[in-house]
Amino acid sequence: MRSVIWLVLLFVVAVVAASVLGQNNALVSLFYGHWRLDMSLNLFLLSLVGVGIVLFAGLQAAHALLSLPTRAREWRDLKRERAAQDLLREGFAEFMAARYARAQRAVQKALALQAESEALAQDRNFAVQAHLIAASALHRLQDRIGREEQLALAQACGGSGSAFEGIQLLSAQLAMEDRDAGRCMALLAELPPGVARRTHALRLRLQAAQQLRRPMEALQTARLLAKHQGFSAGAAQSLLRSLAFEALDQTFDEGQLQKVWQALDDGDRRDAWVLARAARRAATLGQAEQGLSWLWPAWEHLQRTDAEAREQLALGLVACVEAVDNRWLPVLEEALNRFGREPAVAAAAGLAFAQRQLWGRARRLLEQTASAEGLPSRVRRQALRMLARIARQEDDEVQACHFDQRAALLD
Repeated sequence: MRSVIWLVLLFVVAVVAASVLGQNNALVSLFYGHWRLDMSLNLFLLSLVGVGIVLFAGLQAAHALLSLPTRAREWRDLKRERAAQDLLREGFAEFMAARYARAQRAVQKALALQAESEALAQDRNFAVQAHLIAASALHRLQDRIGREEQLALAQACGGSGSAFEGIQLLSAQLAMEDRDAGRCMALLAELPPGVARRTHALRLRLQAAQQLRRPMEALQTARLLAKHQGFSAGAAQSLLRSLAFEALDQTFDEGQLQKVWQALDDGDRRDAWVLARAARRAATLGQAEQGLSWLWPAWEHLQRTDAEAREQLALGLVACVEAVDNRWLPVLEEALNRFGREPAVAAAAGLAFAQRQLWGRARRLLEQTASAEGLPSRVRRQALRMLARIARQEDDEVQACHFDQRAALLD
């Protein structure tokens, strides 16, 4: 296409020249001393154009000749810059290939070439990237002194906002790998709020909080990660549940337990597993009434839960059964009518009836519980001891001893 355009322009020039210069009969006379030169105007104009072209070409040649040292210097600088860039990429590739010593040597060569290159000398981001690769490689080589030197050099280079964020995040990650959770937390605290909410920063904060045994802080961080889809749905639920368990288990009096319970998310407080764990912890701290108050709303809507959740709620009630009062009896009767074949529900109802001294209603349920191998040993042991108590109420010491022996044999 370009050739066609040039051909058309050539024809246009030829037509214009033939039209303008073809009928030009003017003469140009040049005088120098007693010399006189006559030429047509067309030849004069063409001569002027030719002289102009020659002068322009001569000036270009002179400029090229005079600028040759400068261009040679620029070419050498460009060559060093390209070599430094190649070495930086090579260093990163070697690091990803787990050749850490080679990676460290490559970036050191790149930094040496940067110092010799005028174009790269002011490129702070290049230096920061090289120092970060070197620090990561030295960390893998267990050279902590060298690693800290490289991080300090990267920090001294400054660079743009992304470079600073990269330095802080890498330093926090390396501190976490050193099991220095306190330093990791301090470095993450220096990050801007937007950077601190990034997935990688949240993962580091979660790991540090877990290592420092701060379950509530870890729980809040895990919620943010789950919100940002940092985990799969199943993994997020399992992690949040385990962190809630840890927070509840670290309470040692009623005030701490209440504070942790209030700090939990509404979703956590509705989780049957968390509810059961909180009820058992309350019973352990001598606050069975409080545990029952937390379990009550879930038991009122027991039909809305699945079998696994009902089992957890039932086991939570078993732990707090000593505080069961008469208002629980209708709820337990309804649960038995709906889910009486589930061992955990039967165990909770049987122990509650026995606690209210409804021996006849409780006996069959307790015998089922004692024989249900799928239940935890502590629940079966509790049922056997309650059966022994019922036997003694009926003056049947032989049967009571039999139940006691069975309870003692349970692990």
